[in-house]
Amino acid sequence: MPSEPAGAPSTGSEQNRPEADFPELAVAIERGRRRGRGAQSNASGRYEAEARVVFDDGWQSLEDLPPFKTTVATDTSRKVITRNESPDIGFDRSINPYRGCEHGCVYCFARPTHAFLGLSPGLDFESKLFVKPDAPALLEKELAASGYEPRMIAIGTNTDPYQPIERERKIMRGILEVLEKVGHPVGIVTKSALVMRDADILARMAKKNLAKVAISVTTLDPKLARTMEPRASTPSKRLEALQALSKAGIPTTVMVAPVIPALNDSEIERILDAAAHAGVKEAAYVLLRLPLEVRDLFREWLLEHYPDRYRHVFTLIRDMRGGRDYDSQWGTRMKGTGPMAWMIGRRFEIACEKLGLNKRRTKLTTDHFVRPKGGGQQLSLF
Repeated sequence: MPSEPAGAPSTGSEQNRPEADFPELAVAIERGRRRGRGAQSNASGRYEAEARVVFDDGWQSLEDLPPFKTTVATDTSRKVITRNESPDIGFDRSINPYRGCEHGCVYCFARPTHAFLGLSPGLDFESKLFVKPDAPALLEKELAASGYEPRMIAIGTNTDPYQPIERERKIMRGILEVLEKVGHPVGIVTKSALVMRDADILARMAKKNLAKVAISVTTLDPKLARTMEPRASTPSKRLEALQALSKAGIPTTVMVAPVIPALNDSEIERILDAAAHAGVKEAAYVLLRLPLEVRDLFREWLLEHYPDRYRHVFTLIRDMRGGRDYDSQWGTRMKGTGPMAWMIGRRFEIACEKLGLNKRRTKLTTDHFVRPKGGGQQLSLF
């Protein structure tokens, strides 16, 4: 393996090259092959017996390899509702219509889940997608179970339900149609303006206090957004979506997530101000999380695009993670610890207070839930 990722910019002398400190960094994929993607490499998943690396054998054949194109396979899961017991998130169940996400956000904490499929959390995660075409039918069947107790279902907590493939597949819209029919509450998180397509359903549900939407606005800089989140909606489109949804009577939240020190943390106040002017009433933030393979993927991305900030960014991350690149401890993993983390939290609170955000929190209701009939279940005689 060469000492420096192919295509990475020079960062000065040998002792200043981060690759010398972290030899486990994968060989980067040639830039032309990953155009429009977030990750720089496609290292094998952590469960694989063999590792795949790009190696130039001297025949100059690497340039003949095709670009990474999006491929789609069918996910045949028999259930669609996922349960969790995490104490630091506000829901105990969620739905992910897709596995993998074409948005390609380099920092995405869901990337390591692709290793369970025998694929890479790198470029595979954003180019090899799995769809759940039976998700609406499976959902209706699960909601019809006699022991099911309704509580808000969160959608978009792992991969984005409104990523580009949703324009064609419309699985998310099918899920919303089921939830509206049975009167079940739903909370959505997305980075896509495509959510406006379903404003008709969401507005009807919102009138019954059954729906709310959070849109993540990571930066107002379109160049940084395109580099960091290459196939997500532009920041201006996300703000337009927040405004349109708010005008339609749908409760909206702006998510400043993730906050990355020395990269986008200076924009916290401006993002909140822009969202407040768009009609948003609630706001939240999450500190950058770098579990498992995400750490190395994020390092590679920094080397490629912001090599001069690399050491400073990771120094600040470690200051907020107890000296480590990531701390998965419940209660602190979302916000971090230490003076820098405290300062970010305080800035966020002060800005929200000045803008009148978070004065009230929207709490959805389960009062309208009507258990669906049929779905293959035996009906009662009485």
